[in-house]
Amino acid sequence: MIIDCHGHYTTEPKAFMDFRKAQIAHFDDPKANPKPELGDISDDEIRASIEGNQLKALKDRGGDMTIFSPRASGMGHHVGDEAMSKEWTRLSNDMIHRVTQIFPENFIGVCQLPQNPEAPIANAIEELERCVDMGFVGCNLNPDPSGGMWTGVPLTDRAWYPFFEKMVELDVPAMIHVSGSCNPNFHMTGAHYINADTTAFMQFLQGDLFADFPDLRLIIPHGGGAVPYHWGRYRGLADMMGKPPLREHVMRNVYFDTCVYHQAGIDCLFEVIDVDNILFASEMFGAVKGVDPETGHNFDDTKRYIDALDLSEADRTKVFEGNARRVYPRLDKALRARGL
Repeated sequence: MIIDCHGHYTTEPKAFMDFRKAQIAHFDDPKANPKPELGDISDDEIRASIEGNQLKALKDRGGDMTIFSPRASGMGHHVGDEAMSKEWTRLSNDMIHRVTQIFPENFIGVCQLPQNPEAPIANAIEELERCVDMGFVGCNLNPDPSGGMWTGVPLTDRAWYPFFEKMVELDVPAMIHVSGSCNPNFHMTGAHYINADTTAFMQFLQGDLFADFPDLRLIIPHGGGAVPYHWGRYRGLADMMGKPPLREHVMRNVYFDTCVYHQAGIDCLFEVIDVDNILFASEMFGAVKGVDPETGHNFDDTKRYIDALDLSEADRTKVFEGNARRVYPRLDKALRARGL
């Protein structure tokens, strides 16, 4: 079985995104723009938005299931206030749940959280619990809800601990994933995403989070940002700071995905990072769309890069299936209930 651990609903029905635009307009100027209501969106509309897009690509590329979450850039935690974020998050997660109900064999849910720069992360616990009750297997956690301004505290700060405690209790992992950037210095997907991935790893290196949460599981997407390419730098920094070796200090709890869009990058990832810490993913359709003129294949058809590696069958199975089932135990439980 081939499980893609990183997919986003970027082909939502037009009415859903129109609601979001109206919601933001109302917040910005409530006198000129009435508070919107999300109208009915039919199952047929959702089916049409998926069948010719994510589902077709998944099947064409040889995949079986995607761990599916709302559009990352659309989470917009820096937009509006906490009440607005809660409403938008709930509606977004409900849309993911509907996709998983219409296509239960191919999609399983991961939720966004109602984060806001002014709100404590503990306020997101209620939505996580609601989504887990609906069958979601994890969440996306934004380390910078300020949208590229980085006004909050590091992930190792105790302010995050109530949410981490709930994650451990529910036995769900989090993918570390920022949303849009309102800082013109940081292009959203080209800089902000990779910066966040790298920053999160460095925060884990500097702190001792996993001494307090030995069962916490976190996925850093986009191949771990700059980390694999600069592994020697991080090993050296850990040594200078008197930390244990990275494989003991961080990598018992942290995993990287394969959202790296060229063969040399995948080669580096697998040469540097232990295969037990790598989960297959493509992020389709996300940061990079289109066909690579050098290969004739889609940039985000990451399965091709894995297939080109000289891996044993056991290691190939870990990357495509086993590691995801281990890191997302609720996914494993759901698959076992289906006899898979």
